[in-house]
Amino acid sequence: MAEAAVSGAQDKRASMRTIVAASSAGTAFEWYDFFIFGSLSGLIGKLFFANLSPTEGVIFALGVFGAGFLFRPVGALVFGWVGDRLGRKGAFLVTVSLMGLATLAVGFLPTYAQAGLWAPSLLLVMRLIQGFALGGEYGGAAVYVAEHARDDNRGGATGWIQTSASFGLIGALGVIYVSTRILGQDAFNAWGWRIPFFFSAVLLAISLFMRLKLAESPAFKRMEALGGAPRAPLKEAFGQWRYLKVVILALLAMMIAQGVVWYTIYFYVQTFMQQILKVDSVTVTELILAATVISAPLYVFFAWLSDRVGRKPVMLAGMLISIVGFFPGFHLLTQYANPALAAANQKTPVVVVADPAACSLQFDPVGKASFTSSCDIAKSTLANAGVSYANQAAPKGTVAYVTVGQARVVSVEAGGLPAAKFKAAQADVARRVKAALKAAGYPDKADPSRINFGGLLLVMTVFTLSATALYGPIASCLVELFPTRIRYTAMSLPYNIGTGWVGGFVPFVSFAMVVAKGDIYFGLWYPVVGTVLSFLVCLFFLPETRGRDLNRAD
Repeated sequence: MAEAAVSGAQDKRASMRTIVAASSAGTAFEWYDFFIFGSLSGLIGKLFFANLSPTEGVIFALGVFGAGFLFRPVGALVFGWVGDRLGRKGAFLVTVSLMGLATLAVGFLPTYAQAGLWAPSLLLVMRLIQGFALGGEYGGAAVYVAEHARDDNRGGATGWIQTSASFGLIGALGVIYVSTRILGQDAFNAWGWRIPFFFSAVLLAISLFMRLKLAESPAFKRMEALGGAPRAPLKEAFGQWRYLKVVILALLAMMIAQGVVWYTIYFYVQTFMQQILKVDSVTVTELILAATVISAPLYVFFAWLSDRVGRKPVMLAGMLISIVGFFPGFHLLTQYANPALAAANQKTPVVVVADPAACSLQFDPVGKASFTSSCDIAKSTLANAGVSYANQAAPKGTVAYVTVGQARVVSVEAGGLPAAKFKAAQADVARRVKAALKAAGYPDKADPSRINFGGLLLVMTVFTLSATALYGPIASCLVELFPTRIRYTAMSLPYNIGTGWVGGFVPFVSFAMVVAKGDIYFGLWYPVVGTVLSFLVCLFFLPETRGRDLNRAD
């Protein structure tokens, strides 16, 4: 009897390890696919949006990266319905297949130089398919693992789903880093960027092999055995106030903060350091990779801790670190990464003097606007140089000019000029502005010999404490908020709105805010305000869910 009991316990532990490994591996692969694009957004902007200015190309590439998030809630609804009606396993077998095939297809796409407007159009389609698939992936994996775990170890078990995001990012950055090192930057930029996308085919095969071995979750089987009224997950989750209010609460109390914090730390930091601080891509990759390796065990630790002290205290601590730390942390990134730029900003401030009515937001989502005013040309040049500037209003009709200390550079009105002459005029302004900046001590790029990598890693480690403390307990908390019959659907929607619509656009919105305002730190207000909102809602309204019984069918 005793031997049989021990053998049964060992089999259960082995089975749980298989469940966690298969679910986490598939999710890590899907995150790998998604992160490749975000990590290569600067290069993709040059390859697929070569018809735009450098600033517009970066913003447009970040916008396409964010566009993948637009379809995540759609995927959450579709696959949530499938998972709640037909079973958890089938839903996330389809999601991982869709994601893998769409990512592989990106590796075969032509660039703008090869196919013109077809290139960005096809890229956008692949991003939308990726977002659709990822929208159904996370909820399925989290629910599946949680419904197998013990009530007192649910956080620890689902913590592996949370850390799978870091494994996916490590994989994406690792493949990019190794490819760049082997091929060299020039060859990687020319054709080697396709390798990380091709490598996804291998990961897809491994993920499918592991997931095909899984059985349906016990909670779903129990609900099926009990029978009862036909289930309508969408109608119940969003058509009944008792469930809809919990969906809204989950979005406001957790997912808005999770979205803006996570994507600020792991993606906007990359944009900030490469586009604004002018740090080379290899150094940035090394930094994010090191920080991600440090973060990997912390997701599981904080998820485990939430089994002991509660979900809310751990998540609130993570939010608080971001609220307090983002502004001073990004100032330190500037000091450690490009001290010459920080010194020049302090010593010789830059001002754009222009008619406010002539200044645009510098982004056109449909690609039909032309930013040809003297103000737009001046601001675009400074933003692309990574320089902070103040804005000074001038009388109506004034041709904008830039002051760099005592130097004054007049911009040009290029409206109505042919494309070739417009680019020539834009290049002339950029040349004169950069000459004035150089004379004032502004560097063209970060000096590798002056980069304090240890200081940068310390800042990123503090940031990762915030991300992991907030994200670690979220899967178990979301699962515990909803009953079995609508769990997949109800938790997937707020998760994907928060990470997709709110978080996924952090790099794009924050960079656009910097271009509009002129302050390289102004874009941080977006994640900080979002995190403050979630902190207050979580503190006062979110119930503690630790240890709840998941075997509820209504």
